[in-house]
This record gives sequence, structure tokens and C-alpha cells, in this order.
Amino acid sequence: MFNDIDAVLFDLDGTLIDSAPDLGAAADKMRTDRGLPGLPLTDYRPMAGAGARGMLGVAFGMTPENADFGALKEEFFLNYEACMTQRTYAFDGVAELIEKIDHAGLKWGVVTNKSARFTLPLTRQMPLFSTAQTIISGDTTPHAKPHPAPLLEAARQLGVAPGRCVYVGDDERDIVAGRAAGMPTVAAAYGYLGTTDTSSWNADATIVSPAALLYLLRMA
Repeated sequence: MFNDIDAVLFDLDGTLIDSAPDLGAAADKMRTDRGLPGLPLTDYRPMAGAGARGMLGVAFGMTPENADFGALKEEFFLNYEACMTQRTYAFDGVAELIEKIDHAGLKWGVVTNKSARFTLPLTRQMPLFSTAQTIISGDTTPHAKPHPAPLLEAARQLGVAPGRCVYVGDDERDIVAGRAAGMPTVAAAYGYLGTTDTSSWNADATIVSPAALLYLLRMA
């Protein structure tokens, strides 16, 4: 249970929304455009949190060190821009969670490593984010997570002390960033983690569904 919390901050992909179908489709189009057979979403989903690096790794076995990575990354980005809200949806229970956070009078927002090029259009198109009071992208500050700068900027924009913000994320870098920012942290184990053991992350709590956060916030 958390006491004296005034704001809740969330990672985006894998925490609030399931964007794996659109990310996977953007990468798989690159395969089919080249005459290669398509791959199932189950191949792409575990790497969805790694963005272009993860998707190109699945689609082509490619790493950022590959000479063609930059060009293929931009092709992936263009594909993703064209489809990024076609199959993306909030995880079950997220809409209800946000509604209760709003009803309780808590502030909330998003801190993601996704660049503003994608974060801003996506969050503007999804009604879920209409009451978010801050959206921090991976390029909003000079540093991305696991650096605490994006989280500290979110707290500043909300006008809330970092220690009175909870940060919820589905990647170890989220927990590292939250702890460095002086925020209580929650590992979201319902997104892309599968059987990943989060115990080594040293989060203050782990939830297996969005609704479980309500108990930690004393709102259930």
C-alpha cells in the first residue's frame, strides 16, 4: 500500500497499451514487401517493448550494429506511422483504472521512451489519454529512461514532488528510473513480460493486472 500519493505515472507500451500488433505489422510488412513469408504476432510480441531494435531483430535477425540498420529503421518508422492506431488498444482494465484515478482526484501522466514523433499522435487519437496531464516522450528531455530526468520532468509539469508520484512500468529500466527519481515503483507484469521474473528489479510492488494497482493506491 502507498500513502500520500498525489500522482500516478505510467510507461506506455506494455503498461497502458498493447501496441505489439501494430509494431509487428509494421515490421512484417517489410518482410512481405521483400517477398519473405510473414511471421506470426507471437514472434514479435515478446520484443515489442524494444521498439525498432526489437522488431527488426525479429524480422531480419538484425542488430543496430548492422550497416543497413539505420535505413531499415526509418522504413519501419514510416510503416508504423501509417498504422500505429489500427490494432493498438488499452489492456483490459486500464480504462477503468484511469477512470478511478480521475475520480479520486489524482493527477496522472505518461513517461515513455517512445519518441514524440509517435507518442503525441498516438495519445491524441486514443480517448484514454484525454485526461492525462503530462506526456513525456523519450526525446522530451536530454536523457531517456533509465535516467531519472524524464520522470523528474513529469513531476515538475504536474507540480507534484517526486516522492508523491508512483511510477508503473513493465521494464527493468522503468523501475531503475523511478527509484533514481525517488518515486515508489510498481512493476506491471501483465504486458509483454510473459514468464519474466521481476523480483530482481527491486520494485516496491508488482501487479499482475491493472486493477491490482487500485489496491496499492487504497482505491479498491
